[in-house]
Amino acid sequence: MEYLDVRAASDIDSAFLDAAKKHAGGVLVLQSAIINSHRKVLTDLAIKTRLPTIYYAPEFLDSGGLMSYAASINDLYRRSASYVDKILKGAKPADLPVEQPTKFELLINLKAAKQISLTIPPNVLARADRVIR
Repeated sequence: MEYLDVRAASDIDSAFLDAAKKHAGGVLVLQSAIINSHRKVLTDLAIKTRLPTIYYAPEFLDSGGLMSYAASINDLYRRSASYVDKILKGAKPADLPVEQPTKFELLINLKAAKQISLTIPPNVLARADRVIR
């Protein structure tokens, strides 16, 4: 495993090209402001370099990304509503426990898989919460 640092938009191309040169088996994209604001560039480079890439947010699949594995946003909204309810009923925010996400979603984009000639095993597809065909 190797960490490729992206500190500026200009680093994105070189990071993917470096990963491809080193015959990386895949790429895990971590969250940052630079990455988030250049989604389409990232997904296009992943296709161009034929690197299977998994992203931290489902929005990357809307830009052509292969996979995402992340906390369910809808579940987080539902759970935050219970906090609002408790606070409105008089609970002190400082007394409420900090919670971690409990529901995660795996999303797979078969269009992107086809573009890089990647076959997703049926057992992985069966585990996915959503498959884009």
